[in-house]
Amino acid sequence: MQDFARIVYSVRTGSTNEDAAALLGDDAALGMTIVAEEQTRGTGRKGRAWVARPGSALLFTTILPREVRAMDLWCVPFWSALAVSDGLARCGIAAELQWPNDLLLYGKKLAGILCTSRIVGSSARVGCGVGINVYRSPDAAGAIDPAPAFCDDAAHVDRSILLTHILEAFAARLSLLDDAETVARRWEAQAGLPGRRYRLQRDTEEHPFEATALALREGGALLVERRDGPRETVALADARALR
Repeated sequence: MQDFARIVYSVRTGSTNEDAAALLGDDAALGMTIVAEEQTRGTGRKGRAWVARPGSALLFTTILPREVRAMDLWCVPFWSALAVSDGLARCGIAAELQWPNDLLLYGKKLAGILCTSRIVGSSARVGCGVGINVYRSPDAAGAIDPAPAFCDDAAHVDRSILLTHILEAFAARLSLLDDAETVARRWEAQAGLPGRRYRLQRDTEEHPFEATALALREGGALLVERRDGPRETVALADARALR
């Protein structure tokens, strides 16, 4: 795990992704993981708020120790999800992968992934932002809608051990970033595609629709088949999965 050995910890920050983004041009930051006890501006996709009570979650951004081809940036969140799933499994948590960037436990959101990048020419430096709900506080019920899951719904997890396992999984899978197609196929297999049912909400449509997910396409789009038969591709930037 030498490439991912450097960990920087803060009690409180605006966003570990923001902190990492400011360092993506610095060679000394390659492989660095920024961990925070609390984020005041934590966000998910499209600026949606990531809410976590102080001390209840594992919140970090890992700057990859090497550059990624800019054309393959789309595969990094899926690559990250595979590693996070591995780390959780080693702690006794059997999480499900949900397109595009979530991990679920008992059908509820347990973790989310959001990457930040800096592109120069055909290459990019990337920070992999991860938020995992670990400890359920007594007042957690009703604080977030829909209600999330927490690791301790299934097993007691030590956050430092979980982080170590995830960083080890990052290190073990690092070479996969040279093969976006393999990342996609491995994500599909672990996410139960083809055949997984999804309820999807397009940003441009008023009502969600249900479909069967068939495959992950290049660029991160999801190929689905609606109940009435037609197949269509749902772009990564245009929709989200509902729980």
